[in-house]
Amino acid sequence: MIRLKKAFNGKTITVALLVLLIAVPPFINNNYFMHILISICLYTILTISLNLVTGFAGQLSLGNVAFYGIGAYCSALLMLNFGINFWLATAISACMTGLFGFLIGLPTLRLRGDYLAIVTLGFAEIIRLILVNWAKVTRGPMGLPGIPSPELFGYAFSSNKSYYYLILVVVVFTIFFMWRLTNSGMGLAMLTVKNDEIAARSIGINPIKYKLTAFVISAFFAGIAGSFYASYISFISPDTFVYNDSCTILAMVVLGGLGSVPGSIIGATVLTLIPELLRFMSDYRMLIYGLIMVVMMIFRPSGFWGANKRVLNIYKKNAGGSTHG
Repeated sequence: MIRLKKAFNGKTITVALLVLLIAVPPFINNNYFMHILISICLYTILTISLNLVTGFAGQLSLGNVAFYGIGAYCSALLMLNFGINFWLATAISACMTGLFGFLIGLPTLRLRGDYLAIVTLGFAEIIRLILVNWAKVTRGPMGLPGIPSPELFGYAFSSNKSYYYLILVVVVFTIFFMWRLTNSGMGLAMLTVKNDEIAARSIGINPIKYKLTAFVISAFFAGIAGSFYASYISFISPDTFVYNDSCTILAMVVLGGLGSVPGSIIGATVLTLIPELLRFMSDYRMLIYGLIMVVMMIFRPSGFWGANKRVLNIYKKNAGGSTHG
C-alpha cells in the first residue's frame, strides 16, 4: 500500500509538471520569455547528451559543440540547397553527427582525462575553422541565412510558442530515452567502466565498446539539437559554435550533477536563467556568475543532483521491497 502511494505520488508530480509545461506558455505573450524557455530546452538536450559521455562513461569531452555545429550546418545545407524538409534533414543530420562521433571516438577513446579533452577540443576547433574557410559551401563568416521553418501537415512552426512545443516534445523524448538507457544493463556497464576499467574487463565488459556507444549516442542527440537551433534562429554562422559553448555545456553537466539525468535538467535550467536574471547588473553579472559556480563547487561538489542521489534512490527502492532497479 505504501509503495503504491509512493508510485502514485511520483506519477502525479510528473504529470502535474508536464501539464504545467504545456499549459503555461499560452499565457506568456512575451517573446523574450518564450526564447528563454526554448533555450532551456535546447541546453537540456545538449547537457543530457554530454552527461552520457562525461557522467556515465567517464570521458572528459570538450567536443560536443562540434557535433552541435555539424548538425546545424548539415540540416541547414540540406534544406537550403536540396529542398529537403526539416524532419528528414534532422534525421540525416543526427545520423551524420553520430557517424562523426564514431569516427572521432574510435581512435581517441583509448585516451583518458585531460588527453581526451585536448583531442576533442582540437576537433571542435578544426570543425570551426572548416566552417569559416570552406566558403563555397558554408559561406564562411557570412553564415547561412533564410533557413526554413519546420512544417507538419501544412502547419508551419513559425512562432516562438510553436517552436517551444516542438522542442518540448524532443526534450521529453531525449529524457525518456536517456533514462531508459542509463537504467538499463548498458547504462550500468558504462558506470562500471567509469568507476574501474580493470574491474569492468574482469567481468567481461569491453570499455571501448561502451565508451564508443556513449560517444555516438551523445553526438546523435547533439545533432538533433543543432538542427532544431538552425531552423529556430533561421541563421547560423561559425561564431555560434565556439569553445565557450563547450565550456558552458560542461559547466551545466558538472553543476547539475555527473551521472544524473535530473541533474542535467537542473544544470541547464540554472545556468540558462542566471545570466538572464543578472542582466540588470551588466557590468558585474559574469563576475557573480563565476562566484556562484565557485561557491557551488566548494559546498556541493557533486552538483545539485549527482550520482549519489541515484544510489540513494536505488537503496530506498530496495528497502521498500521493490524488485525493479
